[in-house]
Amino acid sequence: QVQLQESGPGLVKPSQTLSLTCTVSGGSITTSYYLWSWIRQPPGKGLEWMGVIAYDGNTDYSPSLKSRTSISRDTSKYQFSLQLSSVTPEDTAVYYCVLGTGVGGPYDYWGQGTQVTVSS
Repeated sequence: QVQLQESGPGLVKPSQTLSLTCTVSGGSITTSYYLWSWIRQPPGKGLEWMGVIAYDGNTDYSPSLKSRTSISRDTSKYQFSLQLSSVTPEDTAVYYCVLGTGVGGPYDYWGQGTQVTVSS
């Protein structure tokens, strides 16, 4: 069974870079068939797709976040990461890593999500 786990600091100061890592375990030979995406949910708002990386390293990002977002992967360790620069309190959200078969879904596997608060 494929499992995903987000990790990283839960508190980030404004203007700093938010950095999260998703570790994928179980059923690793199937991961090359999936697109690896990051999604977030600010308090009181809906899910927001942030971006995606394919196994070959190709990426795509939400237009509203493209200038601040970078997604990378380490296939040897079955991990992929999110960097969101110049954060503000508006970036406070629960962040999820997911595996899916399309750029915007569907998503077959979800991490539990991790709360990230941007505050001084």
